[in-house]
Amino acid sequence: MSSYLLSLHPVWQAFLATLFTWLLTALGAGTVYLSQQPSRKMLDSMLGFAAGVMIAASYWSLLAPALEMGEGKSFPAWLPVAFGFLCGGGFLRLIDKFLPHLHLNFPRSEAEGIETDWRRSTLLVLAITLHNIPEGLAVGVAFGAVGAGFPEASMAGAIALALGIGIQNFPEGMAVAVPLRREGLSQHKSFMAGQLSGMVEIVAGVAGAALVVFARPILPFSLAFAAGAMIFVVVEEVIPESQRGENTDIATMGVMLGFTVMMILDVALG
Repeated sequence: MSSYLLSLHPVWQAFLATLFTWLLTALGAGTVYLSQQPSRKMLDSMLGFAAGVMIAASYWSLLAPALEMGEGKSFPAWLPVAFGFLCGGGFLRLIDKFLPHLHLNFPRSEAEGIETDWRRSTLLVLAITLHNIPEGLAVGVAFGAVGAGFPEASMAGAIALALGIGIQNFPEGMAVAVPLRREGLSQHKSFMAGQLSGMVEIVAGVAGAALVVFARPILPFSLAFAAGAMIFVVVEEVIPESQRGENTDIATMGVMLGFTVMMILDVALG
């Protein structure tokens, strides 16, 4: 599998990897067709798991390699990494400020972004779509780093990142589709909304890979940018959503488990 991916252009690698992550989102959204819908406790634990995966991926797959790549330069290795990390968070903050969206488990009155009369279901889908951008970007940048020939980047590590993001996309797809179904949307509309939220990862992944291939010197910044964007999403959206109900302990354990799984994937495969 990895030998086949190595033969492809990094942009195609990123496309196939994010296609896989989208597929896991669609599978999660497909749970609306099951007769027994997941409980709120399960959804909260899975959101916690997704947060743990994203936190671990931000360090093990993005920040640590970025710091290694910055060594031996005329400026401190931490400088482009710190700047990129803050820029990633700032970029998501700008989108968060202006794009109308509503976090899961929050009432319509707490919608964020520019005021609009859009339906609650539309705002929920936009919220998940927003936090899928840094996930796709992270996968694309990781494959772009391999294609650019950086010794600190490996195909196994990029695949591990895509696998980890894909695993946590399953509960994300479920977390979109199931609440929409409970609000009265049909199974088909709920499924379509859930899987569509993951398609932005393909666009972001291809863009990230292309950026790195054609602008190789900014790779440490790009990796840190993706990490900063993911951490912003985790702290701003995913963890608060998982802690909104009465399942705070199980959601927290989900974070611990997700972090451990992603750490093992990255260290063992990367």
